[in-house]
Amino acid sequence: MTKYGSFPGARPRRLRTTPAMRRMVAEHRLHPADLILPAFVREGTAEPVPISAMPGVVQHTRDTLRKAAVEAVDAGVAGIMLFGVPEDAKKDAAGTAGTDPDGILQVAIRDVKAEVGDDLVIMSDLCLDEYTDHGHCGVLDAEGRVDNDATLERYAEMAQVQADAGVHVVGPSGMMDGQVGVIRDALDQTGYEDVSVLAYTAKYSSAFYGPFREAVGSSLQGDRKTYQQDPANLRESMRELALDLAEGADMVMVKPALPYLDVLAKVADAVDVPVAAYQISGEYAMIEAAAEKGWIDRDKAILEALTGIKRAGADMILTYWATEVARGL
Repeated sequence: MTKYGSFPGARPRRLRTTPAMRRMVAEHRLHPADLILPAFVREGTAEPVPISAMPGVVQHTRDTLRKAAVEAVDAGVAGIMLFGVPEDAKKDAAGTAGTDPDGILQVAIRDVKAEVGDDLVIMSDLCLDEYTDHGHCGVLDAEGRVDNDATLERYAEMAQVQADAGVHVVGPSGMMDGQVGVIRDALDQTGYEDVSVLAYTAKYSSAFYGPFREAVGSSLQGDRKTYQQDPANLRESMRELALDLAEGADMVMVKPALPYLDVLAKVADAVDVPVAAYQISGEYAMIEAAAEKGWIDRDKAILEALTGIKRAGADMILTYWATEVARGL
């Protein structure tokens, strides 16, 4: 007791006294089933190719991708999001490798499905940027602009070939207007009513995508500001959310995660569908680089960042640390 009597009467520190006490009263907990592993598979490589800007992450071979899928299952990870990296010679203006049944992404989906079946939710990136020689997420018109409606036709084809390959969830990431509705119709009309759509609802034009461009061998010329969202805008995200839900999105996503926790929280408060957040390449690279310098505690920083994303409202988190963190949990 102080000289001021019983003050303070309320002592929140009582609930912080021991590790066991802190665990008991924790308001949010990470679980392996919260995590989704993004994975890259590269066509025509015999060995995994390290991604220099993302230490510990590689462009997989087909064999190492299958191994990574098994490791994710064993760790309790919920899903895997697959990105195909075709040979440069197969890139063209229309991104035809993206709709080739024997294209690298479709082959990878079949590989993972054969390896782990339904033990892992197999997700696929539904976008053209990896497959176009100009690096944009859609086809271009005569003036070099991304043609929204022509791109939607390509997305419908992509959805069908990815579903044919056995994917459980498609993730349209190109931010074309109407993409969710067109993809939902394409899947339903071809007998794939059970394939889910994870809408990239709020995908911002971010500086934090830099390492990802290396990861997918991007050929981007210019930028994506005419279709990805302006980082200054929040109401725009809520409009995108309403449109995606009306078009039939089963789940919605905010990307990036850490710089947009306010957007994530607002989206999570507004919906009754599962909400995902993508902890993107730049977020990963910052922590790894700072840890390599000895400036931060790597493991604690990873868990703190992921817990913050969970606290903001994410039901699912795409993170390159998914398997590592799941094992630790």
